[in-house]
Amino acid sequence: MYKMIAIDLDGTLLTDELIIPPGTVKAIQKAVELGTIVTIATGRMFTSAKPFAKQLGLNVPLITYQGAIIKDVDEIEVMYERLIPPDIAYKLIDISLEKNLHLQVYQDDILYSPSENKKLLDYVEMAKVPYKIEPDLTKIAGRGFTKALFIEDSDYLDSLQDELRTSFGEQAHIAKSKATFLEVTHPEANKASALLYLAQKLGIDQSEIIGIGDNHNDLELIKTAGLGIAMGNGVKELKEIAEYISLTNNEEGVRHVIEKFILEPMDTIIK
Repeated sequence: MYKMIAIDLDGTLLTDELIIPPGTVKAIQKAVELGTIVTIATGRMFTSAKPFAKQLGLNVPLITYQGAIIKDVDEIEVMYERLIPPDIAYKLIDISLEKNLHLQVYQDDILYSPSENKKLLDYVEMAKVPYKIEPDLTKIAGRGFTKALFIEDSDYLDSLQDELRTSFGEQAHIAKSKATFLEVTHPEANKASALLYLAQKLGIDQSEIIGIGDNHNDLELIKTAGLGIAMGNGVKELKEIAEYISLTNNEEGVRHVIEKFILEPMDTIIK
């Protein structure tokens, strides 16, 4: 029996219209009623993930910012926090200025951008979060960042990703969460590290976890979970390592997983 499910949001739990289908909501709620712990594991800000958790009726810690922060839904306790150290934060700002790239950063659950532009506004509209303009990001870099996000063309981000990995090595975790999103976090701020930390706190063995995702930033999640599942719309690299490939996010792939691996086995046991 699987006791815990960690689900990515964009491209996984959410459809392309950024909603959770009613059937998926019901399946998740039924799994919770049966005693399964269902949590969200996303690159989004906590404030962006919380409304979806509330919609599902979840009352568990959420893995946010790629695993940089684990915080309970009621925001009483931060269980886990790993920040980008100041020296890396300053270097990221320098790179964005030298290459004229859009870089937005996160600190204390606030989104900061040096300017108000289309990339920022499109992101804010998608994530439904407020933001602050800080023309000089170095003024806040001394405290470190929860996450840094480059938004640029996909092909360019592929080369930037290689460049940053070469420059920072094991000093940072660098992964694309969307074709045009390249995210930088603390090396221990990834979905796998956060998932294992949370599972240990809850007394759940690694083998008892299902992890579901669709993109490159879900690679560690899928590798680490007892049952790693890629969405039908997932990237090739994720599908190659997944133990099971579900339906797409627009075909309620998460619902399919819950029914197949949680609800149907439970019905068999009850019968």
